[in-house]
Amino acid sequence: MADPTDNDDRRDAPAGMKKGLTHYGDTGFSLFLRKAFIKGAGYTDAALDRPVIGIADTGSDYNPCHGNAPQLVEAVKRGVMLAGGLPMAFPTVSIHESFAAPTSMFQRNLMSMDTEEMIRAQPMDAVVLIGGCDKTVPAQLMGAASAGLPAIQLITGSMLTGSHRGERVGACTDCRRYWGKFRAGEIDEQETADVNNQLVASVGTCSVMGTASTMACIAEALGMTVPGGASPPAVTADRIRVAEESGSRAVQMAKDRLTIDKILTPAAFENAMRVLLAIGGSTNGIVHLAAIAGRVGLEIDMQALDRMGRETPVLLDLKPSGQHYMEDFHHAGGVATLLRALKPLLKLEALTVTGRTLGEELERAGPGFAQDVVRSMDRPIFPQGGIAVLRGNLAPGCAIIKQSAADPRLMEHEGRAVVFENAEDLANRIDSDDLDVVADDVLVLKNIGPKGAPGMPEAGYIPIPMKLARAGVKDMVRISDGRMSGTAFGTIVLHVTPEAAVGGPLAQVRNGDRIRLSVSKREISLLVPDAELAKRMKENVVAEPRAERGYLKLFLQTVTQADQGVDFDFLRAARITGKIPRS
Repeated sequence: MADPTDNDDRRDAPAGMKKGLTHYGDTGFSLFLRKAFIKGAGYTDAALDRPVIGIADTGSDYNPCHGNAPQLVEAVKRGVMLAGGLPMAFPTVSIHESFAAPTSMFQRNLMSMDTEEMIRAQPMDAVVLIGGCDKTVPAQLMGAASAGLPAIQLITGSMLTGSHRGERVGACTDCRRYWGKFRAGEIDEQETADVNNQLVASVGTCSVMGTASTMACIAEALGMTVPGGASPPAVTADRIRVAEESGSRAVQMAKDRLTIDKILTPAAFENAMRVLLAIGGSTNGIVHLAAIAGRVGLEIDMQALDRMGRETPVLLDLKPSGQHYMEDFHHAGGVATLLRALKPLLKLEALTVTGRTLGEELERAGPGFAQDVVRSMDRPIFPQGGIAVLRGNLAPGCAIIKQSAADPRLMEHEGRAVVFENAEDLANRIDSDDLDVVADDVLVLKNIGPKGAPGMPEAGYIPIPMKLARAGVKDMVRISDGRMSGTAFGTIVLHVTPEAAVGGPLAQVRNGDRIRLSVSKREISLLVPDAELAKRMKENVVAEPRAERGYLKLFLQTVTQADQGVDFDFLRAARITGKIPRS
């Protein structure tokens, strides 16, 4: 168990190398032994007397999103030393969306536990968290929130865009667009191979408003990064300077005992939600915000979030909701430009890692300049927030849709259900010429939720059946209890709660049932009589997934539903003290 005084605000609380001593029964000997070993690495007593700043190093050969981690670690160290601290880098779990099976969401909570326990176990007065790929930033914020130390988030940064036959391209919205062309027979294998070489032009995270970019913007809106920390691309000098500044700031945070609970307040979360809605951000952002909030005793009120969305337009012209890329957002001034446009809707009193409020930081950022990436409130990309919250007998908890990336013609739609029982069933039948499906049907995929898959993979972006794709169909209403990438687009209902694997009504949908989607009424309904649905649920009792051993057993026994962040129940705060956004 960690030293109970580790997170104490008292000025005489243990600090530096005296913090969290290993238990040998003699604290003097514990410190003596610790110093003997660290001196073996060449450290002097003068170095060991400084504030200790941990640096969570998530570099990995499997993680090109974090391919610049070595340079970032060195820049953070430089910033720490310039400010009079002692930098101590340490490795943690590193997960990449495309290299994690069955899905990186399955390992997110593991990474959060690793981050929390390494912060607790090792002596540090503050920590710099280096993350970028989709699940790494939320995992680190979750772990740091539970550990309670001063913490600052350093984003790895987005990749550069490439060029294919004169067209600017970037992962991963364009990945999906070109793959859709290939499935429809519009391009051949050679062109598919050619564009594959251009979609990811450098290390870094996706260059559109996918989950990684969404979480970068959310981290800055929460006050957890230095100003301007979200947008610089990975391979730029701007990104390295942000890293150095983050190291220096961490030292001051340690001296001021500016712990993470002073930053992650209800006001900060409300600002983050405003930004999520205004950037047309990834639907995954809601799940991750719910998980981070749960660690500090807060719970998202999904209905209040939807009301917030009705008054918060999409202002950022970035793919998949718009046309630009993260490079363009950075050149347009980044998050500060967006916050200026949103200023009347923000909680300006929220504290940031600088020790100043969000309002004070906006004043310091200046008046801005002319640009065409961030729109004004009276000239939005989309009149409401990018995400709408749905309810109905098919999703009595809730479901969500990224309305800013949907086909307006399908947002009021009724159609016949074409049902796939799980991901394997989908893979086996979606491209069959014998599949009984037409463009007006509603594709339903079950058992890809938190427990059903497991891990709630991004399989909610159900592909258009091959025979319809070849006929020119670009979008259909699709429904699942899973997630989709923030880089994806389409009229797709996600996060149906409760999920099918725990007996939610989604489990009872049958081929030929009628389903109604009404985004204007925030409705998703299975059009069968209540008595019939109750009869099905009684006759077809769902057996929840089980596992015999290991992390999978822990996951299935303790994971929560999407509205609580798909976190482990035992990692959430012991008591929920409030709901956000406040009505």
